[in-house]
Amino acid sequence: MAGPDTASPAPVPRAEPLVRLYEEPGLHRWTLPPALAALYGGDLGFPEPCLYANFVASLDGVVALGPEYPSSGSTISGREPADRFVMGLLRACADAVLIGAGTLRASPRHRWTPEHVYPAAAADFALLRRQRRRAAEPELVVVTASGILPPEHPALQAGALIATTTQGAGRLTGHLPPTCTILPLGDGPALDIQQVLDTIRARGHTAILSEAGPRLAGQLVGAGILNELFLTLSPVLAGRADSIRHGLIAGLELLPTRHEEIGLISARRRASYLFLRYRMPGRSPRPATGGRATPEPHGEPSSVPRDTQRHHG
Repeated sequence: MAGPDTASPAPVPRAEPLVRLYEEPGLHRWTLPPALAALYGGDLGFPEPCLYANFVASLDGVVALGPEYPSSGSTISGREPADRFVMGLLRACADAVLIGAGTLRASPRHRWTPEHVYPAAAADFALLRRQRRRAAEPELVVVTASGILPPEHPALQAGALIATTTQGAGRLTGHLPPTCTILPLGDGPALDIQQVLDTIRARGHTAILSEAGPRLAGQLVGAGILNELFLTLSPVLAGRADSIRHGLIAGLELLPTRHEEIGLISARRRASYLFLRYRMPGRSPRPATGGRATPEPHGEPSSVPRDTQRHHG
């Protein structure tokens, strides 16, 4: 995401409607404004509480091209307008958007709002939020163990919830704009991802969208707290050679000892792009055990931010 934000973003073309290929009967449905339902190919809704993540991947399973390509999500997706629309729609449905500090730093001009990524539907996104009695914008939640954040970032200037350690809170106090709320969640050096989620939900947020990267996604899966996954499958091959190119999950090994089979509940198409939605089996909104976020080189929960593998502008 840093790539599109480091230069003046190009206008976003209007998306073409998605074609619904499959939908599991009985899914929760909210009545979308007609224009959104026409583009999405039907209504969309979530059981609440719900934590859902969103990724774009190449056909060979790459979601991040590596730290030397901060805007790899744009490259993988081709800046497909329909994908940007879905990203905006998922934000419009959310009470809060969860990111890591690496995501924030990699996207110096971004705002995690529906209209920022797909401006053409701004009025309909706002109408959906009013219908759902949501705040005008989803609350941005930044997870940072170290407390290393750029206070001049426009997303922080607009206001954010900062989940950090006691040490991180000490580093941030007096340096962030007054629109931000700092929440110390333990002495560290790591953050308990279950505690972070509980703190977000304690603020009345029931629908939470994760836009963090593969490492944080691995922590959510490892803790058993991710309920749904939205995956855009882009018709490109990324390839792998000597560089690290992560898939959906990093920092967690599952097979062969842990079998995580997830269920397809929706499939849509736009040209050669597939828009897939999965349910994580056996997930409860508040499991008995939580996962601890392992610090990365700067003490952050995700060294490969979602924004570097998604495409925001």
